[in-house]
Amino acid sequence: MEKDYSKRITPDYITSLKPNEIFVFGSNLAGMHGGGAARMARLYFGAVLGNGDGPQGQSYAIPTMQGGVETIQPYVDKFISYAKAHPEQTFLVTPIGCGIAGFTPDDIAPLFEKAICVENIHLPQSFWEILV
Repeated sequence: MEKDYSKRITPDYITSLKPNEIFVFGSNLAGMHGGGAARMARLYFGAVLGNGDGPQGQSYAIPTMQGGVETIQPYVDKFISYAKAHPEQTFLVTPIGCGIAGFTPDDIAPLFEKAICVENIHLPQSFWEILV
């Protein structure tokens, strides 16, 4: 693929968001948001304790702690559909599942293949390196 995705790379560290930006993080189904990017989402971007899936505040939770990588795909697909339905927002996907959940970019990046052509979804550099 020849397209330039350099303008769609999620920053390594996100400490603030513009009004139209959404922090996309890996969560657990219980919505504990106790560590890693989930903790950041809870403290700074409106993630709600007890809600482990979907939009909340200026964030979006994708469950990653419930089993193997195959259990994450339906939630990623749901997220991509949500992002397509909200083109006015920019979704900054963190390296979900690649911290506390114990997966690698090689495991997770392919789940986002359908996001390659969704202009308002930004992915980590490590995911782009695998996808394109």
